[in-house]
Amino acid sequence: MEHTETQQHPIGVYLKVWILLFVLSTCSYLVDYFQFQGLVRWSLIVIFMLLKAGFIVAIFMHVYWERMTLITAILTPPVVLLVLIGFMTSEAGYTFGTRVDHFGQPEKAQRIHVKDVLGEEGH
Repeated sequence: MEHTETQQHPIGVYLKVWILLFVLSTCSYLVDYFQFQGLVRWSLIVIFMLLKAGFIVAIFMHVYWERMTLITAILTPPVVLLVLIGFMTSEAGYTFGTRVDHFGQPEKAQRIHVKDVLGEEGH
């Protein structure tokens, strides 16, 4: 019987990434603590979320040590979806702008709830 060697990753790598994830989570909570609002808030939250997910997938799921073809096969579909979501977002902004230009924007427009239209019994 031949003895096959298995490659062990040093525990230090996992500890460093764990500490980095802790720091990124702290930064994510600081976004709320410092009361960032609007696009800055959501951009920071999404950036921290993607960084944490990337480190978890790369290190703890061992994707970092895989062949490039497998990495490409795993990461290509989510990247394509993100690009398509970006296209849809820009198209939504264009569509909204066109509607405002064509129909105008009422000065006293108010949001209404479904129950305002259908009454209390409407579902």
